[in-house]
Amino acid sequence: MRVGLLTREYPPDVYGGAGVHVEFLARELRSLTDLDVHCWGEGAAGGVVRHRPWPALDGANDALRTFSVDLSVAAALKGRELVHSHTWYANLAGHLGKLLYGIPHVMTAHSLEPLRPWKAEQLGGGYALSSWAERTAIEAADAVIAVSGAMREDILGSYPTLHPDRVRVVHNGIDTTLYQPDQGTDVLDRIGLDTGRPYVLFVGRITRQKGVPHLLRAVRDIDPAAQVVLCAGAPDTPEIDQEFRALFQELSAVREGVHWIPRMLPRTEVIQLLTHATVFVCPSVYEPLGIVNLEAMASGTAVVASRVGGIPEVVEDGVTGLLVPTGDDFEARLTRALDSLLADPETAARLGAAGRERAVREFGWDAVARRTVNLYEEVLKQG
Repeated sequence: MRVGLLTREYPPDVYGGAGVHVEFLARELRSLTDLDVHCWGEGAAGGVVRHRPWPALDGANDALRTFSVDLSVAAALKGRELVHSHTWYANLAGHLGKLLYGIPHVMTAHSLEPLRPWKAEQLGGGYALSSWAERTAIEAADAVIAVSGAMREDILGSYPTLHPDRVRVVHNGIDTTLYQPDQGTDVLDRIGLDTGRPYVLFVGRITRQKGVPHLLRAVRDIDPAAQVVLCAGAPDTPEIDQEFRALFQELSAVREGVHWIPRMLPRTEVIQLLTHATVFVCPSVYEPLGIVNLEAMASGTAVVASRVGGIPEVVEDGVTGLLVPTGDDFEARLTRALDSLLADPETAARLGAAGRERAVREFGWDAVARRTVNLYEEVLKQG
């Protein structure tokens, strides 16, 4: 079948979990379908067509610039039998393709605009536009893929006119041949980590969603022997960036061994950091699934994560990591959970090994792609 896969992020421009998802899903779909990927950027090669915002909109609100890309993508979908869009950045293109060419539109919901009100800080009035685009596309889509059971509940709660039968769960996946323990230490040495001391690792964007301020306050009081490594970049707004920098300076003033890596590291370097961390921490306040937790588990590392969204479907409390309820005492609970594993490296190692086993057993991308293609076939048969 001739499928158009629509996304903002695609290698080499991947900065979040949705981009990772599309990268590996596309890799597997190429052997199962005739696939064209439409993404942001310039140029076309190897089944990948890149689109850029219209120059006439340079300096305009980002939502308007996104819509210009969506129009360009929709115009390029002629000849496709089905379109599959990812995130609001591409959902409108999928909806327009459905209307223009009379083809089914499948969309994967990685997050939901109604549940991310802080995006108004980043987009201003554009948040109303992104919310409109998502609602328009999701309510008209032929099928909606939720990346977790919790995400499915959120979708149906946010969009009650959507028939439940049209919302299917297909979990995110992980390439466990790529993400596997790396015993080298060259990356740690270059960063300046003391390999004789444990460290807590965070990898993610500087956003309200990822709960980074909570983490920076929580790690102030963890075991002084522990190092803290923050692979944190791509702040949503200057204000969030300033808040992060202020908290980082406060943290660095009260404890040593705090390392901030603001640039995006190559995947191989992240894997080495994940491998040697005593614990990986995911303090998100909203997370439909949290693919980075799978990356940590596949690297053999214990996870401490907030008990929100789809995270409990990945991190099994007491088996592959520890889950921390959010609430008024979230930061104190986070501190205690981190300290419990820092003080007991044998338990941390056991949880990490169990996480690796679970990632291999249950979250392979080949199975994710096959379930996705089965849904394509079902939608096409429905006409």
